[in-house]
Amino acid sequence: MPFVSRLSITPVKGSALHHPARVAVTRNGVLTNRRFYLVDARRRLFNGKQHGPLVQITAEFDEQHERLSLRIPGREPLEGPANEWGEAVVTNFYGRDVAGHLVDGPWSAALSDFVGEPVHLVAADSPGDAVDVHPVTLVSSATIEHLRRVAPGGSLDHRRFRMLLEVDGCEVHEEDSWAGRCVQVGQTRLRVVGPVPRCVVTNENPDSGIIDFNTLKAIVRYRGELARDLTTPVAHLPDDGAVIFGMYATVEQPGEISVGERVELVDAAEVSNR
Repeated sequence: MPFVSRLSITPVKGSALHHPARVAVTRNGVLTNRRFYLVDARRRLFNGKQHGPLVQITAEFDEQHERLSLRIPGREPLEGPANEWGEAVVTNFYGRDVAGHLVDGPWSAALSDFVGEPVHLVAADSPGDAVDVHPVTLVSSATIEHLRRVAPGGSLDHRRFRMLLEVDGCEVHEEDSWAGRCVQVGQTRLRVVGPVPRCVVTNENPDSGIIDFNTLKAIVRYRGELARDLTTPVAHLPDDGAVIFGMYATVEQPGEISVGERVELVDAAEVSNR
């Protein structure tokens, strides 16, 4: 039976991941996950694609007291209120507008110094909005392990993929078959939507943020070969050429998710009777 083996979140998009034992999931996802993000001087989204070493920054957010702390290499730790907002901004998240406000305080100056160009810390007006597309991402441990086996020489741990849920007890790419179906995870019911297109961030070392392995090429190589070997056509590499690895999901029933909880497929009749 599949079960949750790891949870991964971060309060500032692009910074180092945390692995809590439990998260609360709303219809908009985990509200402290990607609570903040960065924009450049032109107010465009700025993340690990533009500067991989953001993963060297450790961010902590006290939701109750609305206080943020940042540990940035080469600087004294920063800590202070994150509820003092300035300029309103609207950021394009891959074709989706996200409303937010620049966060007043020492954050932007310190982050700009680390990055080497002007950037600004932004708080999303609606917590949970600053995810790429859908509020939940998931991948199986077996899928990550398979990629590790077929791509020797790469340091391919789970952090390259920055997924909210990692699921153990599955076959390789079993999660792909869940598209369009509901899964129950503890109190929470998710609807698996479709595959996650991957970007250059997966090529970056999750400790340093420096590109050290062509993860995208490795995925294309083995998924393309797998698709050619199958007698029944399967969309491993979509027509638009996206490199896919892991799945998106939406939240149909909010609740808590804990490490160790079972992940159960739920058919339509069961959903209607709940």
